[in-house]
Amino acid sequence: MRAELRGNNNGRSCISVHNSTLLNTAHGSLSGALKGCLGSLDGGCIEKLLVHCGGALESHDVTLAQQVMWVLNNVASPVGDPNQRLTCWFLRALISRVSRVCPTPMNFNGSSALERRLMSLTELTRYVDLIPWHRFGFCAANTAIYKAIERYPKVHILDFSISHCMQWPTLIDALSKRPQGPPSLRITVPSFRPQVPPLLDLPTQEIGLRLAKFAHSKNIPFQFNVMDHISPNKPISIDPSSLNLQQDEALVINCQHWLRYLSNEPHENKNDNNNSCSPRDDFISATKCLNPQIVVVVDEDADTSSPSLTSRITASFNYLWIPFDALETFLLKDSMQRLEYEADIGQRIENIIGFEGCQRMERSESCGKVSERMRNGGYLSASFCEEATAEVKALLAEQANGWGMKREGDALVLTWKGHNSVFVTAWITNKRTNTCLDISQ
Repeated sequence: MRAELRGNNNGRSCISVHNSTLLNTAHGSLSGALKGCLGSLDGGCIEKLLVHCGGALESHDVTLAQQVMWVLNNVASPVGDPNQRLTCWFLRALISRVSRVCPTPMNFNGSSALERRLMSLTELTRYVDLIPWHRFGFCAANTAIYKAIERYPKVHILDFSISHCMQWPTLIDALSKRPQGPPSLRITVPSFRPQVPPLLDLPTQEIGLRLAKFAHSKNIPFQFNVMDHISPNKPISIDPSSLNLQQDEALVINCQHWLRYLSNEPHENKNDNNNSCSPRDDFISATKCLNPQIVVVVDEDADTSSPSLTSRITASFNYLWIPFDALETFLLKDSMQRLEYEADIGQRIENIIGFEGCQRMERSESCGKVSERMRNGGYLSASFCEEATAEVKALLAEQANGWGMKREGDALVLTWKGHNSVFVTAWITNKRTNTCLDISQ
């Protein structure tokens, strides 16, 4: 089979196939999957094949699934265009899934076995700076937090995040320059963290010591605490007594790429009189009981929470091409930084597509669905001021062309070539509506 790359109208490359033997070498049902695709295996046709494979696995047709994977294996390339590289990781996930049902003798063209990569602080900084996936949330959230706590002499941040407190040095620096003087600052993090990239080769307490040193250099009284009672089995537990909450301090709850790692599936023994029907809802209710000054939620604007494998394939493929395409614009195909970043995304794909039940850690929801959960949990949305949008625009001006920002209701949304990628929302409680909190212009 000979294949060549050519551009299409939406910027995603496609593959021109000049050999029709694909139809003749596979099961008849495969013809339906390829109908309309021969001659131009673009992103849409690759997605169709992936969904066809997922449907075969859901119907326990392992033979058909293997035949579709054979076709995908001839399309995938770890050094190809973004669609081909993304296909490599989807194919790996599908092979991993089918291999638990039936041995798969396929010679896969993808990368080597996945490894958990531990980063140094320097490597983590480069990881966060590579594309604005995390920094967008840091920037918008910190501006909203700064406005919400500007009249308070004491601030306590309850930080639920996967980015190892990388958000806080910028806020600490801003607070040190506050006209009325800096507040005292406490940051509390849970002892439990989902085992997902980025992973840091540094214990949590050491991160706290380094933050404390930086805060003290800025003349900010600082404490760092770890909630040891939170465990991997019950990450949603929040014991108010352990937080030593004080009436004269502003409590900030920060959720950066966190909610999608809490299950959104209803409790098995759900009580119909209980409004909290899932661990994710329980977490939201638990935070509201703390009466925070502000809650900031940052996450990916995609819905990979469906119990349907084919639905997850569609949602993931149409979303995760974004980082692959963005990296293509400024990193060489053999760049180690690009390969490592894409491998981290590959780990996510393998978990989303390859596993079910408690083994599937990630269940992202769209901004609309998350916002509905927050409102159902008793929160009110707050809009971002013009200062926040200006800060984000300045950040994106430093990035590759293609990144943008838009408003959707009260949310700020990071976009790549017009496609939603990450959203930021801010929330307050009913008790806070008549206080000094006003982050809207």
